[in-house]
Order: sequence, then C-alpha cells, then structure tokens
Amino acid sequence: MDLEEKYIASKRKMDHLELTSKSQVLPSMTDSRFMYEPLLGNVESIDLKIQFLDTIFYNPIWVSSMTGGTESAKKINRNLAKACMQFGMGMGLGSCRQLLTDDSRLEDFTVRKDIGDRPLYTNIGIAQLEQLIENDSINKISELIKKLEADGIIIHINPLQEFAQIEGDLLKHNPIVTIKRLLDSLDNKIIIKEVGQGMGYESLKELLKLPLAAIEFAAFGGTNFAKLELLRNNNKIEKQFEPIVNLGHTASEMVDFTNKIVYDIGDRLKCKEIIISGGIKSFLDGYYYTEKIKLPSIYGMASEFLKYSMGDYGILEEFVSKHIEGLKMAKAFLRIKNHKSA
Repeated sequence: MDLEEKYIASKRKMDHLELTSKSQVLPSMTDSRFMYEPLLGNVESIDLKIQFLDTIFYNPIWVSSMTGGTESAKKINRNLAKACMQFGMGMGLGSCRQLLTDDSRLEDFTVRKDIGDRPLYTNIGIAQLEQLIENDSINKISELIKKLEADGIIIHINPLQEFAQIEGDLLKHNPIVTIKRLLDSLDNKIIIKEVGQGMGYESLKELLKLPLAAIEFAAFGGTNFAKLELLRNNNKIEKQFEPIVNLGHTASEMVDFTNKIVYDIGDRLKCKEIIISGGIKSFLDGYYYTEKIKLPSIYGMASEFLKYSMGDYGILEEFVSKHIEGLKMAKAFLRIKNHKSA
C-alpha cells in the first residue's frame, strides 16, 4: 500500500469514528415495504429495459408533464429531453394549450432534436378538448402533434383544477364522453392523466376499458394543481374550497384499484400500460409500485426532475445517473413484502 492509499484508508477510518453516532438508526426508520436480501442478487445482472408505448425504455422512467410558455421553460424542457435521449426514457410536455391558437412560444416545446427517437407526447386539458370538439376543430390536435413531431397526445383530466382556477373553465360534459369522442376521431396515440388528485376505482375502470396507449395516475401525493390554483387565488371567501382540493387517491391506492379492475373486467381490458406518478419521491417508490402492479408499467416524476433541470445539464445528468444506480441496487437486493406476482 503506497502513501496515498494509506492516507485514504486512514481518512476513511477517521470518518467512521466521527460519524458513528450520527449514522445510528431506529427500527421505526426502516422502509417496511421491502425484504433486504444481500445474498441473492448482483447489480451487474440487472437489466431495466421494458417494452412500453411500442418502444424500448432502457430505464422505466417517465418525465411527467411540467411546464411551457414561460421564459425558463425552453431550457428546462430541452434539458429534460436530453436526459430522456441519454438514458432511454420518455417525456410528456407541459400543457400546450396556447399552441392551439398562437405559435409565439413554440420554441419552448420543440425538443424533438434533443430527445431523438425517444417517446414524446404533447398535452392539452379536457376543457380545451371539449371546446375543440364543440367548435368542430378537433383537427387542431393532429396539427399540434405534427407541429411538435410528437408521438401522441396526453389529455389531462382536471375538473377540480379548473374549478379552483381563477381563469378556469367548467366542463359541460362528462370527461369520459369527451374522451370516447376523441378516440372515435383521432388515429394518434392517446394517454389520459390526472393532475394531482389521482382517480378513483370507477374512473380507472372506465379508462381501462378504452383502447388508450396508457393511463398516467398523477396521483395524490405529488404536486396538486387544484391546490396550486387555490393558492393563487387571494379571495378569502373562496378559501372555503380547500377541503375538496385536499381529496384524492394515492399511487398506492391506485395500484390496488388497477389490480382489482384487471381481475374484475377480464377480457374487457383494452388499455394495458400504466405510468405510475404522483408522490414518487425516490427510486424505491418507483421500484415498489412497478413491481406491485399487474400491468406493464413505468413510473413518472415531475418535481424531482424539475429541481435539477433549471441549470447546467450536467447537474440533471448526475441526478438521473445516480437515480438509476439506486434503482438497480433496489432491483438486485430488495424484494416486495407480501407480493404475489400477476
């Protein structure tokens, strides 16, 4: 051992002595979802590839819809698109509503050259879709997909957000009716998502019976856009709406709902891919839910990506790289407790 190696070893031992008291944990601090099996895996054998949205995801991760139409959005979206290209992931753009009528912010969303051949989906709200159908302008969706060189479109279902939003639109029709009309009129791939409340059993069941490309949970536990809109509103009287925007369904609940629905509806199941999002804070959450659900799935994050996408790309690159390393460790050495495979 040379002098440099001796110094490193000595420094490591000193660190151990200094940090011993800080590194002690209580049994209550463990993640009770997992069995840790240190003898039964190795990271080198782990392959995270999955066939999803008619392509190969080299890592089962989705950049959930976030932002557009602001000065910072261009840099954020391009950084995120580069990460999807580098790490073999997919991406949903933030709301592209304004592009239906105005191309002044088009460059905020044009990331095809950055994302390469990775899955890219544009995004509008159910209220805008309803208006397009009423105005016999549904062709604008195909034009939007073509304009952005996207693989399809995400429709976000957000009646509570629209209700809480100062500028919001109240829906005239049940969203499921509007979605079915879109499916009858559009040949492109369609993903349906919520925006922070998630969806209950009956709504999920209706969606799973439709030939959608995927469903994204956007469950309760992540960014809640209905609550966000209420926070924008300074009208004290309208603060009485807060109890309703605090309602929703977690990713855990929605995984259980989905598993039950798969059993309940049998061969009426038409949508067979799920993006699990909403409150996914770490690779452990993503690993747990994708292992537990009975349909092919990947997991989505928004705010966790956003933290690292506003500056130099290298910061985001390091975050994603370390996240994937953690996911491989989890897959190698952790088993889900009380898990029964489909």
